[in-house]
Amino acid sequence: MVDTMVHTEQDDYWMRRALALAEQGREQGEVPVGAVLVRDGEVLGEGWNQPIGCSDPTAHAEIIALRQAASRLNNYRLPGSSLYVTLEPCTMCVGAMIHARVERLIYGTTEPKAGVVESQSRLLEQDFYNHRLSVTSGVLAQQCRQQLTSFFRERRETIKSRKKDAAGS
Repeated sequence: MVDTMVHTEQDDYWMRRALALAEQGREQGEVPVGAVLVRDGEVLGEGWNQPIGCSDPTAHAEIIALRQAASRLNNYRLPGSSLYVTLEPCTMCVGAMIHARVERLIYGTTEPKAGVVESQSRLLEQDFYNHRLSVTSGVLAQQCRQQLTSFFRERRETIKSRKKDAAGS
């Protein structure tokens, strides 16, 4: 079940870091999603969406952060860790968090189409998984949502401008 209760200053701090990482993705033309994996106040891994640049459909921000942490610790299990991500995770990312034994998921804004924590299939509430994560949503939700909204608005305007230019040629 998603906990929408009040979050901590520490949650705001790490989500701001995730937003900064998402901005790096945006600068590279990727959908701006950022993730930071933390344990005991230390960053274990971080990333931003990179499926276009890496030609890798699995290069979501969460997966990159988990891979970096697992490599750093030389262990695919990451107990006691907290994953901060700007956007509600998809099925693939939730599965990876379960396998990695992430303790806590904190995300900014919902993803109505593909988010599987609260927006769609609510995967983390299913009883067939052998690991449970605590979840906090809505941390800096407005900033996370605005970052994505402005990215897609700019993308639509660019496409519209290109079509207009092509029609005028």
